[in-house]
Amino acid sequence: MASSSFVFLTATFLILCTLTRATNPGLFLTLVNNCPFTVWPAIQPNSGHPVLERGGFALHTLTHHSFPAPTQHWSGRIWARTGCTYANNRFSCATGDCGNRLECDGLGGATPATLAQFSLHHGHTDLSSYAVSLVDGFNVPMTVTPHEGKGQCPVVGCRANLLATCPDKLQLRSPPGHGPVVACKSGCEAFGTDELCCRNHYNSPQTCRASTFSEFFKHACPATFTYAHDSPSLMHECSSPRELKVIFCH
Repeated sequence: MASSSFVFLTATFLILCTLTRATNPGLFLTLVNNCPFTVWPAIQPNSGHPVLERGGFALHTLTHHSFPAPTQHWSGRIWARTGCTYANNRFSCATGDCGNRLECDGLGGATPATLAQFSLHHGHTDLSSYAVSLVDGFNVPMTVTPHEGKGQCPVVGCRANLLATCPDKLQLRSPPGHGPVVACKSGCEAFGTDELCCRNHYNSPQTCRASTFSEFFKHACPATFTYAHDSPSLMHECSSPRELKVIFCH
């Protein structure tokens, strides 16, 4: 009798575990391309974290790509590459390029680029933190939308197309000089000063300040980071979301 009860309890436990997995499938990351052109999303983990989806792939207009996030703590960034071509056995992108590779495999991207930043599965209530940053400039509109999370889980990002309004001194054109504007540089990238880059003496919350260039980004997209020591409150923490959706050209 005891043996039968043990078998029954074991079977019940396994069924409950299976049902739990079915009804609680974990966190998914979904990348959506609403742009009227193909983008090539890139994913870079922070040091010590695994590469997801080989680090990059093509995403055609009006399509999406969804995949399970790691079940343990993971942090990293996602951005879109644009204007990518494959010619003479060489893959390259006008913006966001990661060493001439389709699959970035952990490499970072060329600036300027709009960045989504994540820190998944941390804290006692399974928090997932997320933000959109224009600290390294802008190449496509981008938002992050959490689904079915608990607590404060706002949609954040930059919906404006800043290529149309980018100041002349910040414009990146492709081809250089006479081509269309494909990205908008940060003041740091355009001028390289310690003050604009928040380096050396300026690398602290007290000395790193907004500039006229970061204010251009902030005015258009107030819910984004626009300089290195911008307000930490722009990073939002959502408890146990089922999905984090990155939408390009939202």
